[in-house]
Amino acid sequence: MARLLHELILEQAERRPEAVAIVHRQTAMDYAELAGLVQDTARGLLALGLNRTERVAVYLPKRLEAVAVLFGTALAGGVFVPINPLLKPEQVAYILRDCNVRVLVTAGDRAEWLQPLLADCPDLHSLVLVNGPVVAHRPVRPVQISHWPELLTADAGRSPAQSIDSDMAAILYTSGSTGKPKGVVLSHRNLLTGAYSVAEYLDHRAEDRILAVLPFSFDYGLSQLTTAFVAGARAVLMDYLLPRDVITTVAREGITGLAAVPPLWVQLAPLPWPEEAVEQLRYITNSGGAMPRATLNALRRSLPKTRPFLMYGLTEAFRSTYLPPAELEHRPDSIGKAIPNAEVLVVREDGTTCAPGEPGELVHRGSLVALGYWNDPAKTAERFRPVPNQNPGLPIPELAVWSGDTVRMDEDGFLYFLGRKDDLIKTSGYRVSPTEVEEVLYGSGQIAEAAALGIPHHALGQAIVAVVKPLREANFSAGGLIAHCKQHLPNFMVPLQVVSRNRNLPRNPNGKIDRKALVEELRGLFSEG
Repeated sequence: MARLLHELILEQAERRPEAVAIVHRQTAMDYAELAGLVQDTARGLLALGLNRTERVAVYLPKRLEAVAVLFGTALAGGVFVPINPLLKPEQVAYILRDCNVRVLVTAGDRAEWLQPLLADCPDLHSLVLVNGPVVAHRPVRPVQISHWPELLTADAGRSPAQSIDSDMAAILYTSGSTGKPKGVVLSHRNLLTGAYSVAEYLDHRAEDRILAVLPFSFDYGLSQLTTAFVAGARAVLMDYLLPRDVITTVAREGITGLAAVPPLWVQLAPLPWPEEAVEQLRYITNSGGAMPRATLNALRRSLPKTRPFLMYGLTEAFRSTYLPPAELEHRPDSIGKAIPNAEVLVVREDGTTCAPGEPGELVHRGSLVALGYWNDPAKTAERFRPVPNQNPGLPIPELAVWSGDTVRMDEDGFLYFLGRKDDLIKTSGYRVSPTEVEEVLYGSGQIAEAAALGIPHHALGQAIVAVVKPLREANFSAGGLIAHCKQHLPNFMVPLQVVSRNRNLPRNPNGKIDRKALVEELRGLFSEG
């Protein structure tokens, strides 16, 4: 069993070197070739001067080079930071600054977008381009620019630093209810425990073909790689344009496992599934929000031989629960029980255990619990706290993730999601900070007051709605405000609707905008049909 993340690939290269490991478009690479590419990438990063635990960011769509950098960074003793390719330059630059990225791997056109902002990333030392030259103006501060072929042929002249399983391996950025995104620090042990656990209950096999359609910056998307490599299976990379392209790929590539978030399942459910897909697709998984009952029923009708796994997770603990397919008929609204090698507790405010049926906070303990938030001890202390009711004689308390999610547990130990304790918005499988959206709204210069809200939506889980009081009603344009947001935010963070008011937004006794009152007022805005 692998102890470090990159060993997943290296061990499979020894066992089954000629087995196909990864497919991207017309290119297939076996485990021996992928291991060689990962080793070459690690040597190239070392040649750039990468030191132990320094950060390497990847700002690319799904492609072979992205996979090589993730695992090559781990082999080199660094920490990889996958950046969602949908993010805009300002958000990318924030991540580069926040976790002191030393090396950025991206494409030429993306580097051009970032050029004006790179001068404000003082720790960035090297820029590696997988294709195309940078023709725009150079940043004020010199950055070493190299190209992918040069990286793969560079001579490091030194070996990677020694790593152990508790060392940092990755930083994944996730939004909280306030402020900028937070970097969740994951160890090799975190990532491997999650990979082995999920591969166990999904029963991954060497003959499986797993379609990766979700971004690697999403822990759920990264899992498609790690769980495939645990079993020596094949991962097929895909960035789709239309939902029907996913179904076409499932049929053409003989896909046996497909993971998606509720908005994509909503789009896939009514489409026709070819016989090849119906016969070959062994399982589907859902996370990032509840799958609508009608969507689940439609998928089960179209895919009668496919086992659906409904899952719940959070980046701070990767994956927490899953509902076995055999329980779907009895508990279709449940998020299931704890995954292998994890314990999930439901506790009251004082940390005592809730009775069956009593609402409480979901607390996750075990080796999947992350190392905390990068460079943010205050927020880490809020979310990562001692396990409730642990042995008082334990001299060093074990830390658990206090999720902020309210759940209940039935008499049989199955969990049901009830809601969140904070104002975090869950939309399209993403966690979105309302504060981050509101900063962009205020930045338009049109707004006196603003509140970004998550309103229940049958397809998205929650839709982002901006309730605003304009500075000057005569000059205000809701369409213009949305256009401004599209310039500064990725599509999943852009408000679906703007509600304008000529009066002050309601306030609670503490003087803050009363988000709960506004949500209740707009709750039926996106009723199905």
